[in-house]
Amino acid sequence: MRLVMKEPVEGMDRPYARRWWALLVLCLSLLIIVMANTALTVAAPDMTKDLGLTSADLQWVIDGYTVPYAALMLLLGAIGDKYSRRGALILGLVVFGGGAVAGSLVDSSTGVIAARAVMGVGAAMIMPATLSLLAATFPRAERAKAIVLWTATAGLAIAAGPLVAGALLRNHGWSSTFLINVPVAAVALVGALVLVPPSKAAHQHRIDYVGGLLSVVWVGALVYMIIEGPHFGWGAKAIGAAVVAGLALVAFVLWELRHPRPVLDVRRFTDRRFSGSNLAVALFFLAVFGAFYYLTQHLQFVLGYDALATGVRMLPLAGAVFVGSALTGYLTPRIGMKITVTAGMVGGTAALALLTRIDASSAYGDFVLPLVILGLAIGLALSPCTDAIMGSFPESELGVGGAVNDTSLELGGSLGIAILGSVLAGSYSSQLADNTAGSKLPADALGTAQDSVGAGYAVAQGIGDQAHKIAEKAAGATSPEQAAQLKAQAEQLAGGARQMADAVGSAFSDAVAHTSVVGAVILGVGTVLVAVLLPRHGERTAGADADADVAGEPDVAGEPGIAAETDAAVEADVAAETSAVEPEAAEKEPAARGNA
Repeated sequence: MRLVMKEPVEGMDRPYARRWWALLVLCLSLLIIVMANTALTVAAPDMTKDLGLTSADLQWVIDGYTVPYAALMLLLGAIGDKYSRRGALILGLVVFGGGAVAGSLVDSSTGVIAARAVMGVGAAMIMPATLSLLAATFPRAERAKAIVLWTATAGLAIAAGPLVAGALLRNHGWSSTFLINVPVAAVALVGALVLVPPSKAAHQHRIDYVGGLLSVVWVGALVYMIIEGPHFGWGAKAIGAAVVAGLALVAFVLWELRHPRPVLDVRRFTDRRFSGSNLAVALFFLAVFGAFYYLTQHLQFVLGYDALATGVRMLPLAGAVFVGSALTGYLTPRIGMKITVTAGMVGGTAALALLTRIDASSAYGDFVLPLVILGLAIGLALSPCTDAIMGSFPESELGVGGAVNDTSLELGGSLGIAILGSVLAGSYSSQLADNTAGSKLPADALGTAQDSVGAGYAVAQGIGDQAHKIAEKAAGATSPEQAAQLKAQAEQLAGGARQMADAVGSAFSDAVAHTSVVGAVILGVGTVLVAVLLPRHGERTAGADADADVAGEPDVAGEPGIAAETDAAVEADVAAETSAVEPEAAEKEPAARGNA
């Protein structure tokens, strides 16, 4: 047996024997790029202290990963289809690992942001490659089961990030949360060479680089706007980004409609199954990432758990994702994706609705049921949607299909943190002002406390420290009168510190409940839209099955599907180009198609 797997999966006459081992490598690659985001939320306090980060610096340390990650996936997915999907995975792991090493060595906010951006570029290569290699390696009958495991891994990574980071931070600095990615990336890289077969599109069309670059511009500008506006205000930067995103999106759609070989055939979005699945993915991750954003803060700041304990308490979510994924593998073939996905989204809405009961007296037990329901909902809804999105693309565009799915996921997550994070911040600030009304807290201290729940507890801690210092002075006072005066002042400040801490906890708990109402409403409305869009079980829509369409099977109306029309036009264009420019290659093409 050769050490490096060299036989292309397209040339195999039977399913690849070690495909489940290959899936393990793909899931491991997925695990580290998702954990890279969730782990940082736990490491942020230590990083802020060591590097002296401002709130703006910290925001861009987190989101410096997101912008290139979301913006580049579509173009890099198309490049992987043409040249090598496994090559894209391997190069992505190298870039991601290099960025992680750099992030552990830098000592400035600029350096960390740059390192995170490099990791985002690597993730943009890895993410679509994992799905395209999965779809290319597994036969259609097994693909849904493989996607269930892929989705379960993504759910596990969401909860495992804080757990791993918390364990590392007990004995190591924040740089360890970067370095932990390096050995995992190295194992995945070796596994990709040994276990994952090479794969690329059978028809090597010229890449639509103009469409690809326009996608980079509009997605990148949109994500930048989502980050900049809610967190830093709707100034010139945010509004400018919104204008650029809108213009680039219009240009992208117009270009793709006219191009004979578009990087993404936007006509696919007229297919209800495809558009409904993308909407479900985006809305679900809007809710999941938004909820994760404020739940981890509540567990750490209000309930007082450290990083590791917070990660452990998120494990019910991960376990429930696996159970939900197993259920969807059983239910979807029997009752159809419409019911399964709708049930999952109803469950997600119910989980957020349960979080509206959170108040200052809530303990961890009040979070367990919402976490379990949310995990079950993730497993139920996301696997069928991902399978439907990937099934809408022909073999030659599997990388693009993976990129579309992952871009929907990333845009939804970014919107969730931006929208629900803004609601949380506004609600917390307002509630804290109400809770401290009539107190003698200085205006500047209140303004600082309103910035975040962490800042609020820091203000309370500062008042407590002042009380402790005055108490020490009282103990060393030379006269009983002075000692009594200082002791009374210390007791007053200590009481004020307790009141401030109680006000902060109560304000944040109320903000969590209010934000959950908004999240539940958004996901509830989205559930209705998705239920309307998705076709009934057994009902076919134009372009619903790209494999059948490419083979020439008519759709339900008796007309060829979108994919068939597009691929036919592309093949005609390629044949014309090839015969005019490369006669020898044109003679070999029938043989190549026969092998494929």
